[in-house]
Amino acid sequence: MSLCLLSVGDSVVSVNEKAAHIARRMVLEKDEFKIDVKSLDNGALIVDCGVNREGGIMAGKLFSEACMGGLAQVEFSYTRFGMNVNVSTDYPKEACMGSQFAGWKIKVGDFFALGSGPARSLARDEKLFKTLGYQDNCPEAVIALETRTMPSSEVASYIAEKAGVAPEKLYILVAPTASLVGSVQISARIVETGLHKLHELGFPLDAVLSGYGTCPVAPIAKSDLKAMGITNDCILYGGQTRYFVSTEDQQVEKIIDKVPSSASRDYGQPFYDIFKKYDKDFYKIDPHLFSPAEIFVNNVTTGSCYHAGGVNEDVLKKSLGVE
Repeated sequence: MSLCLLSVGDSVVSVNEKAAHIARRMVLEKDEFKIDVKSLDNGALIVDCGVNREGGIMAGKLFSEACMGGLAQVEFSYTRFGMNVNVSTDYPKEACMGSQFAGWKIKVGDFFALGSGPARSLARDEKLFKTLGYQDNCPEAVIALETRTMPSSEVASYIAEKAGVAPEKLYILVAPTASLVGSVQISARIVETGLHKLHELGFPLDAVLSGYGTCPVAPIAKSDLKAMGITNDCILYGGQTRYFVSTEDQQVEKIIDKVPSSASRDYGQPFYDIFKKYDKDFYKIDPHLFSPAEIFVNNVTTGSCYHAGGVNEDVLKKSLGVE
């Protein structure tokens, strides 16, 4: 019997168990996915998706799906802004907030990165988990790091200890911001970004039954700093989400207009310009800006549909260099 238990409604699944299956596939087929694998002294495996290997579109898909604990599907489509990533999940709270959200601050010596992925639900090192009401229990762990610095054995041991697993049972997925995998996995956070905003506005996450999102994939920038701006713009000005909820209409009505990025005082400029305006101090930016451009909500209990926001083609054209 599996030791990986996570209660989701009437079923029992594990975000780490499912993500570990994806990680093992990446390891076994590393050449096909244009990635590399490094075994650290303590047995932890680093899956390099863009530091020393270029990574590919399919590596970005698997990186994103592992980051969501195997509880979401990532597909691609084509729009006037190029490639779009499309994300669908029937477990939005668990896949997005319990796994994908980059909320774990990992600092070991000079190394710092925000950790996302299912290992978070083992470590539970964030206040968020006090409100989510669940935890995973699995002998394997998968963590995703958006960084250009390869983690050391010391970093891996710290993560493994916090997650309660042996280091040799830890998979560390790594991709820089300015990489193909980085661009894909950031745009694949579209459903999570909207869900996090709903949570911040006090909307009950248990009322969200399913989520779907589509978002442009940013072109690869020449630096991670530039890439941070372009990838954010894809979500803030081009990201579209749809949620199916079961609640009272009043719960939706009181927050719907506050969800899109257009509700922020900092809305309307490319993110890199906003970042520079605040002297590159990320925490001076209005936190309400970090939202999808557009949101649709269908209350399946009442049949009511709600909509707010919209795609801002002018800012996207400026940011992505599309005429």
